Amino acid sequence: MIKQGFDNEKYLSMQSEHIMERINSFGGKLYLEFGGKLFDDYHASRVLPGFKPDSKITMLKQLKDQTEVVIAIKAGDIEKNKVRGDIGITYDVDLLRLVDAFTNNGLYVGSVVITQFEGQPSIIAYEKKLKALGLKVYKHYIIPGYPSNIPQIVSDEGFGKNDYIETTRPLVVVTAPGPGSGKMATCLSQLYHEHKRGIMAGYAKFETFPIWNIPLNHPVNLAYEAATADLNDVNMIDPFHLETYGKTVVNYNRDVEVFPVLKAIFDKIMGKSIYQSPTDMGVNMAGYAITDDEVVKKAANQEIIRRYYSVGCEIRKGNADESQRQKIELLMEKAGISIADRPVVAAANIVAEETGGPSAAMEMEDGTIITGKTTELLGASSALILNALKYIAGIDKKIKLISPEVIEPIMDLKVSYLGYNNPLLHLDEILIALAIEELTNPVAKEAYACLPQLAGREVHSSVILSQIDVSVFKNLGINLTCEPQYQTKKLYHT
Repeated sequence: MIKQGFDNEKYLSMQSEHIMERINSFGGKLYLEFGGKLFDDYHASRVLPGFKPDSKITMLKQLKDQTEVVIAIKAGDIEKNKVRGDIGITYDVDLLRLVDAFTNNGLYVGSVVITQFEGQPSIIAYEKKLKALGLKVYKHYIIPGYPSNIPQIVSDEGFGKNDYIETTRPLVVVTAPGPGSGKMATCLSQLYHEHKRGIMAGYAKFETFPIWNIPLNHPVNLAYEAATADLNDVNMIDPFHLETYGKTVVNYNRDVEVFPVLKAIFDKIMGKSIYQSPTDMGVNMAGYAITDDEVVKKAANQEIIRRYYSVGCEIRKGNADESQRQKIELLMEKAGISIADRPVVAAANIVAEETGGPSAAMEMEDGTIITGKTTELLGASSALILNALKYIAGIDKKIKLISPEVIEPIMDLKVSYLGYNNPLLHLDEILIALAIEELTNPVAKEAYACLPQLAGREVHSSVILSQIDVSVFKNLGINLTCEPQYQTKKLYHT
């Protein structure tokens, strides 16, 4: 059992209550810009042990009768077939996935807004597709001089040209498939239209990180910088908050840089902005739910190291540049950590040197390091998982959980009939074999029952793994890192 450092129930209660307070402070209507991941926020669950990956959607479900969702998507992202790197699907497809996900959780999706629309034929076709699926679709346009030309923006030729999104509930959550989709501009445009109609409405922002009420260089906040190394986000003290209230709180560069413009827009729309700092705009209560700071610090430091290895692998694949790794190295130095603080790294690499083949290592709850090496029947990842299950179940490590008579025919099938070059079973295949073996083998049954206990374990591989194995580790809840090198020198890797 992973030691907890975050009270999820307290967080859900405080967060829901705080959002309702913000709605009431604006007279009963709030546009809430939702940054980060609403679903499956595994970064938050890794750096705040106890935080549930779907906490944000659970919180919104508590307010579902007051909530409707507006999904923003930028026209240019549709045209360019922009892909979400974490799940590998285009933004236009992800929008449909988000609609289904919200609906399946009992939340009402009121509409879709296509931002920065310029009359592109492909976007008109996409709009027709969404309408055919029963979705309400609105269009927002490029505003010359945005965001600095405030007289132009807050006018009939600016926000006034945008479609007015008809909403019916007091809390309007504005979200998107990814960053840069126009969530904030959508909220501001709606404020303009609402106030022209004499409807009281306000704006707030929900971002989990950086956490505003913990120190600037707290590992949790440094881990956020590591996670956004590609965006060049930098945590900083909010100078507007410090000047107004005399309190030191944390925000990040993009919000701080744009705040003077936002405040001027609020002043223009509402007569006077209630916000005196970018931190004022936020509603995040996560910092109040941290119950064990040392546990959280340790988890966040591990996340920084994981991000270091993740960026290294992306550089090796040609998907990132060296500046991102250099930034994370500086964050590691600031946190006072190194790769030596991740014990599984040295363990996996030592076995790889000794055997001359790929290897992997896992740290167990009691600190014991379990390793797996490549054999004639098993890849390193498969061997590691089987060895870890034997350790948890107290099974002698010499005992074979899956007999060679089961593995060998599958290997032959892969090569002889399915055209694979590598006969070794992927991790999902070895687990399927274990699931079959446990039907007749009591020892395998005992090991199989321990699979849930792998969640939260730390693993390192001496080589970059196949996407299949990476996905299995993720689905098991295991935190994986890999050395930024392939097993072979081939140019094409599946």
